[in-house]
Amino acid sequence: MQNATQPLSDMLISKSLSAADYNPTHDAMLERTLERIALKKEQGVRTPDELWIVDHNDVYTLGQAGKEEHILQRTNTPIIKTDRGGQVTWHGHGQLVLYWLFDLNSLKWSVRNLVSHAEQAIEDVINDCLHSTPLSDSAHFSAHARRDAPGVYLYADIPESDSSTDTQTNGTPVDDKIMLGKMASLGFKIKHGFSYHGIAINLNCDLAAFNAINPCGYAGMQMLRLSDFVAMNKAPSTQNTQQISNALSYEQVTQKLIDNIAKRHAGLIELRAIAPQ
Repeated sequence: MQNATQPLSDMLISKSLSAADYNPTHDAMLERTLERIALKKEQGVRTPDELWIVDHNDVYTLGQAGKEEHILQRTNTPIIKTDRGGQVTWHGHGQLVLYWLFDLNSLKWSVRNLVSHAEQAIEDVINDCLHSTPLSDSAHFSAHARRDAPGVYLYADIPESDSSTDTQTNGTPVDDKIMLGKMASLGFKIKHGFSYHGIAINLNCDLAAFNAINPCGYAGMQMLRLSDFVAMNKAPSTQNTQQISNALSYEQVTQKLIDNIAKRHAGLIELRAIAPQ
């Protein structure tokens, strides 16, 4: 597990972990959060917030109130009970995981603010990728959060010939779109005003791992990955130079998201109004 730390601002640093096993990563994240809580309570010290960018080895994690019934098939992949919110999900290579170790009180963020910033940052980056490097008609797709089910979902425009059909079902954010599936999940834990855990976005991972579970507790939920909708390098060594130059890399998408989150942390990107659903 390689570890690289980089300052993003005076009060935000990033930390990158590759090929990371879940338990040691979780233990380190919790230990750091408890240290920060103690420093603030006992010495009045505000420590920089941390954004951990993690490439996990394959693992299924079950949230604090998670139900075993959502695990449909036992495989060789470990299943670990953890202390975040939410049900069961999968983490592994080709999926971007970011843990938000933030002091919410110092940021003057509520838990709802945290969730909305996370979802809107994901929306911003996915939509930017869809519009800048789409595959075929992917420009007609867009990413949106839902109030009834945390996470970010991909929607397709309804063809004009079908525009008279009522498509406002189960949390669809607008009348002229239909949901295709889920591309990003989130689950946080808040302790004494400090957040940890975070978000997971499917970039170019193998989606077959989700077949063994009801993702996030939703039976039949279709999981999606960004590389099926935008030009992304999946295996650069096997592609020609022209393909590589025109495609996004895993690292480029990661940097887009880090930049967006850093701006939100600095107060440079405000929350958009959340439409009622």
